[in-house]
Amino acid sequence: MVHVLQNVVFPLDRDPDLLPLYVDADTWSVIDEKPVRVSNRAHLSDVRGRGSMRVRAAHRTSFATYFNAFPASYWQHWTAVRRIRLSVRTAGPGTVFVYRSNGSGVAQRVDVAEVTGEAQTHFDLELTQFSDGGWLWFDIVADAEDVLLEGAQWSTEQEPARAGKASLGITTYNKAEYCIETLDALRNAPEALEVIDRIFLVDQGTQRVQDRPEYPEIAAALGETLQTIVQPNLGGSGGFARSMLETMRREESDFVQLLDDDVKIEPESIRRSVTFGRYTTAPMIVGGHMFDLLDRPRLHAWAEVVDEQPFMWRNLFQEEMPHDFREANLRQSPTLHMRMDADYNGWWMCLIPKAAIEKVGLALPAFIKWDDAEFALRAREAGFPTVSLPGVALWHVSWVGKDDSIDWQAYFHARNRIVAGLLHSSAPRGGTLLRHSKRVDLKHLMMMQYYPVELRHRALRDLLQGPRHMHRTLATAMPAARELARQFPETVVHKDPDVVLHSRRGRQVFQRTRRGTFDSPQGMRLRLFTATTLVRHWLRKPDPRNLTTPEVEFGKEDAHWWRVPLFDSALVSAADGSGKNIYIRDRARFRRLLRDSVRLHRRLRRVWPELAAQYRAALPDLVSPAAWEPQFTPQSGEEKK
Repeated sequence: MVHVLQNVVFPLDRDPDLLPLYVDADTWSVIDEKPVRVSNRAHLSDVRGRGSMRVRAAHRTSFATYFNAFPASYWQHWTAVRRIRLSVRTAGPGTVFVYRSNGSGVAQRVDVAEVTGEAQTHFDLELTQFSDGGWLWFDIVADAEDVLLEGAQWSTEQEPARAGKASLGITTYNKAEYCIETLDALRNAPEALEVIDRIFLVDQGTQRVQDRPEYPEIAAALGETLQTIVQPNLGGSGGFARSMLETMRREESDFVQLLDDDVKIEPESIRRSVTFGRYTTAPMIVGGHMFDLLDRPRLHAWAEVVDEQPFMWRNLFQEEMPHDFREANLRQSPTLHMRMDADYNGWWMCLIPKAAIEKVGLALPAFIKWDDAEFALRAREAGFPTVSLPGVALWHVSWVGKDDSIDWQAYFHARNRIVAGLLHSSAPRGGTLLRHSKRVDLKHLMMMQYYPVELRHRALRDLLQGPRHMHRTLATAMPAARELARQFPETVVHKDPDVVLHSRRGRQVFQRTRRGTFDSPQGMRLRLFTATTLVRHWLRKPDPRNLTTPEVEFGKEDAHWWRVPLFDSALVSAADGSGKNIYIRDRARFRRLLRDSVRLHRRLRRVWPELAAQYRAALPDLVSPAAWEPQFTPQSGEEKK
């Protein structure tokens, strides 16, 4: 029996920015060791259907692209599949070339076939030389006439290790329009629905998805596959824990596929992730990559890891991300040919086997932040690794226009990172985690951002109470954090069009030294700057003139912790550009928060071993269905459609 591993597909949307992710018809050169596009031959008019595309006469088109190349290295490393078949259906005279790459991105031709008329061409390929990395792909070269690619598939006759379907878990809070688009895309994707058992739409908002006018028709089309569940707002962890629990009750499901709400999906990616999950030699977490929904060829996350000493997440190749496929496609990006192992995958798109949930439990009651990383670390310790699989991705609203480190989410950033460290760090007293946490406090204090520091200290006090506080405060920590913002004037984003805000000394503008880097102090200069700034803010009162009118103005990109502290007050653009915040130095508040920071971190370091033991002992109960189920029903009960 033939099992399709991957279909060659083309974009659902008529968006020219998407073409580089599906087809590379461009001619490239190299100037100063950088890829440069010489000519752009990709046209939307050449896309004839979901699986069909025209290659113009005397032109060459490569399918060495993110969505249409085959990630051979990942299949060789994580599955037992060693032979696959590429089947290409064409109409017209031309030539089909098949290529492979190695982990360094070096391309090699492995097969070629002349085609004419209506043709179906098969290439049998081995997955035996991709240990370090590498893809497989094909090019089509047209002769004097156009060639039509009518369809192509990567397949195998090997049977999968498991055959169950996946339940989709979508958690939403007032993102009804996005959810409707996702559901609509799914109902029009029969190839994806073939591997989906149930769609659990967990609605935790006040603007219900089922109240949208499009919902009845879409729900009718999806039938019993769609189940809408209404519950209190328990954050992403609460919504995804509910999807996990519902999936555990489905005998037909072997996996739960978690999806964020503010996304646009590629349905083929869902089919690919489930297919890969069926073939892995042992059950494992299969994650998808994240492209920017507002800049769609830009990839933000490839393989994410947690560094042990500071216990902080990052991209494995931080300097390579984000990657813009308009600037360099797959063949021009050697790093993307290396097989990269991930510690975890964001829950914007993540396939989790039921076997992992059965063994390690549901999500941590974290509300948001670190729930995905903590679960993956917990699963890895139990024998369920994570792979972020190339060719599996969606488009997500990125963090480019956000700064959630200074809003109410600062509480969850601080608490959940340290809780995850208490649970999983093997470094003595968390390594440099607490030092880094204290440094974050100092940066905010010097920046005159007192609200996030107050929240971070509330987080430390809560986690010092022990693990039981997490379920107890699950539904209340967020509204309490938002309420606290009223006490801090710097949280107000000034948007009044009738009030023109200005500063005494005007806008400060700085030049970057090179792409992605700034003139930040380093080494001894950093220590001296921090010490002198803290002393100055402790001792010196701000100039009264700067309390009534901001002293200077900064654009968001220029407002860094080594610049803003030099002034008594600053007018700073909001991250999304919607208005401006006013930061004013408050000596009394600075002194109190600095003392609290020193005391809390000192106490946390002192009790770390005992606290870590408490959290680790309590973890099985924290993530158990018995602990989660009472959270799902208060106030609103449950609705299913």
